[in-house]
Formats: sequence, structure tokens, C-alpha cells
Amino acid sequence: MSALLKFEGFSYRHAGANAPALRDLDLTIDEGGFVLLAGPSGSGKSTLLRAACGLAPNFDGGTAAGTVTVGGFESREHGPGEIARVCGTVLQDPERQVVMKTVRAELALPLESRGFAEPAIARAVEETSLLLGLADLLDRSLSTLSGGELQRVAIGAALAPRPGLLLLDEPTSQLDPVAADDLAWLLRRLNEEQGIAVLVSEQRLERLLPAADRVVVLNEGRIACDSTPTGFLEWAAGRAPALQTPGGALFALAGLPAPPTTVKQARVALSEKGLLPKGEPPRIDPPAPRTRFVRRRSTAAVAIRSLWDERTGSRALLAGVDLSVEPGETVALMGRNGAGKSTLLKHVAGLLKPTRGRIDCAGRVALLMQNPADYLIGERVADLIPIETLERAGIAVPADRHPRDLSGGERQRIAFEMVIAGEPAAAVLLDEPTRGLDRARRNELAERVRSVASEGAAVVVATHDAELAAELADRVVLLGEGRVLAEGSPRSILSGGWYFATETARILDGAGGALLPSEGAGLLTGERARAGR
Repeated sequence: MSALLKFEGFSYRHAGANAPALRDLDLTIDEGGFVLLAGPSGSGKSTLLRAACGLAPNFDGGTAAGTVTVGGFESREHGPGEIARVCGTVLQDPERQVVMKTVRAELALPLESRGFAEPAIARAVEETSLLLGLADLLDRSLSTLSGGELQRVAIGAALAPRPGLLLLDEPTSQLDPVAADDLAWLLRRLNEEQGIAVLVSEQRLERLLPAADRVVVLNEGRIACDSTPTGFLEWAAGRAPALQTPGGALFALAGLPAPPTTVKQARVALSEKGLLPKGEPPRIDPPAPRTRFVRRRSTAAVAIRSLWDERTGSRALLAGVDLSVEPGETVALMGRNGAGKSTLLKHVAGLLKPTRGRIDCAGRVALLMQNPADYLIGERVADLIPIETLERAGIAVPADRHPRDLSGGERQRIAFEMVIAGEPAAAVLLDEPTRGLDRARRNELAERVRSVASEGAAVVVATHDAELAAELADRVVLLGEGRVLAEGSPRSILSGGWYFATETARILDGAGGALLPSEGAGLLTGERARAGR
């Protein structure tokens, strides 16, 4: 097969940056390849994708050396518009990528700009909407869509012209577990049946690893690993534990060889070794409760009573939500895309007005919405927040760095520090706060959230990250169709399920209430001891 994308000795430095984002990069992606791009936050993944579609340096500025060739177009001789003939791109912030008023118009735009005939446009829009589950949204205004729905629209617009190469930056970051699985297998099907090459950057590697045939790991702008999915997991176990999938971490902690790339593969391997727990396995004692700040009054930090939002004229966005969050409590808000999670947070923050019901808050409400770039208005990081504040939070970025040139994870963490700065908040609301964060940075953010809760703030985190909810939350609330469907401890909600469950819980079928790799490894070690292995 011929090369579709080729980096040759390519280096790139953002304008004003102290160090290159990419260094002497040599990388070839052949026609029909499916490559998963991994690496810690700030390692250069997004920059590589922007270089591949011609945005860096043609649009982003900065300095570059070496060459990037895409479908026969050399990027410094041909701009992003020409490269777009062969390359569809979805960046980290789809809300900034969509430009039309309705879903139908957005899907049609790239086809119209290329001069497709009207019947071909209509067919492509219909097929794309069916592929991505957008058929019921075609005539919806983009302004009414959830973050996950917008992400699917942006992916659809990139796919509609049937490009030879598809570049995706964190495509599942705002998708619920079902939509993320659907996207993974859609990409694999397009790759296998249509021959579309895929280069995708992702932090939740377990979502796309089964679909990939190759994993490329970046670290400080260089390639640290280029291997098969299984080879990558073996490499990560010894060299980069923070990049392990939960299943890979489970096997590594339990001392088991051949880390699995899928839940099925893990269950088969455990079953063959006689280690898959059956019947009533030993109960894992829950961790000791965290020391929680207790305010000496009975008033909840946030009290929501029979809250309705019926602005759309069709189904209610919120339909009688009742929810109370105590000072110092952390609640994980989960549910599929469009369930009402972001809408509920905006109501609590006072950005939306309910049609019925009431919200009482005990003080200031701090809200971090899905797009951190909305908070980073300035030419320099130092214009946004004191550098000393970031250093205390363990965030090391140059004071004169432009916010645009930060990684998605860096933007997310800085925006979080901005919203909690100043007067202590009675409630801190976070909408998909781990978007763009690797596992190490996610753990650091979780520690900061615990610190905020220990000081008395009620924390509500809207997330699709079941592992984060298991690690962080005192209580999990599951929303659906604008209603509270279920609520309880993380163990009661996140074990024994198919989608709203951690990968460890799915592998072990909820045995012993194990939600995290460390808990699952303890269970498997006990099984091995009982079997005399």
C-alpha cells in the first residue's frame, strides 16, 4: 500500500514557545491504516493532527522544519483547504468547528463547498445521519444540542464527503458509553469496508484500542512506542503505567501475562485460568470514608425541587428533577448524551431559568463548562490567573504562553483553577472535567476536587468517565430523559451493568463490587491463592 500521510524529519514550535511541540518526527500511515495516537497530556498529539491537516504552521503560525505530505499534497505548499479534499478533520472543540444553524445544513456544507450535485448531497446527508444516529436531529438547531450530540455532528460533517483519511482528536471525550462504542465500531467498519485511513488521538484508550491495528505513543514530541495494541499494552505496563487501559492495569497488578485489548479477551483469559470469579466471591470491604467537611447547619448546599425545563416545545429537557447535595459531598452525574446533565448544571449556576420548580443554593456557585477555551480569554497565561496559583496546583506552563497553544488537558486544568479562585464556593459544578486529560492528570484533578470538597464545597461532576465516578464520588446520580432514574453509592450503580460500569466491573461481572483495577487485582489474587497457584 502507498503512504497516505507521511511526516519526514518534521519539527514544530509554537510561536513564543520555549521548546518544540514536535521533534524530528518520522511517521508513515498507509492507505487503510487505523492508528491510535496515545501519550500524556501535552505530548504533542493535537499538534501532530493539526500539522497533518495543514493547520500547523499555515494557520497556527510558529516555525516548522521537515515535511508533511497528505495524499500527495505537501502541507507547506498546499493549505488546509486543498488538503481537506483528501482529509476530514475533527478537532478537540467541535462546538467551535460547527458553523451552520441546523444539523442538516452542517452535514451538507462540506459537500456543497466541493460542488456536489443536489441529489448526491441529499443522499450523503441521509446516509451519514443514519451512520451516526443523527436522523432524529437533522432539523434541530445546533444551539440546542448537547456536547456529545455536537461531537457526532462534527464527525458526520468530516465523514460526509468520504475522505481518504480521517483525523480525529479526542472523538469520544463527550460521548456516552453506548455512543462511544458505536463510534469505535463505525470507524472500524469505515476503515475495513470503505478503506478510509484513520488517525485518532484518544485518552480513554480502551474505547478505541480494539478497533486499532497500530498504536503510536508520543512523549515530549517524539515517538516513544509504535506497536500493535497488544505490544503497546506490554510496553505501557513497564514503561508508562499511566497509559494502561483499566483492563491492562488489572492484569498487570494481578501479575497476569498478555494484557487484554477487550473485555471479552480478558474474560476468556481469566476463564481459561480458572480465575473468573463465580457464585458469591469474597466481598471487598469498601474503602474507609474520606474525612468530609460538615457544616453546622441543616441547609443543603444545593437543593433542587421539581425542576422543569420545557423551553424546546417538544420533550422537556428536565422533567421534575429532585436532587439535594450536601456541603462537602461529591456527586457524579451520569447518563447518555442529551439526558440533561449539562442543562441541569446550567440551571444550578443560574445561566438558565426553569419553567417550573425551584433551586436553592447556600452561596456562590462555580461552574466549569465543557469547553475550557471559553474561559481562557487573553494573550498570555499570566493574564488569566497568577502563575503562583498554577504552580501550587502542580500546573507548569510558561507565563507568556498563548492559551491557544496549550494542550487540551492544560486548558482544562487552568480553567478549573480559574473558576474556583476567589471567594470560596458553596457548590462547584464540573461538566466533563477530564476531557483531554491523561490518567495521571485526571488523578491530579481528582485530588484537587477532593481538596475543594474537604473545604466544604458541594461538588457535582457531570461525566461519562465511570472510573472517575468510582474514584471520586460519594454518590452517583443517573439521569435519563431529563429525570433522575437511579441514585446510590458508586458500587450500587457502577457494578453489574453493561454500559454505566467501569471496565473492571464489566470484566469481573461486578464480582465483589470491584470497580477499579486495584480492587479487581485483589480479588484475582485471592482467587489464585484459593486455587493454589
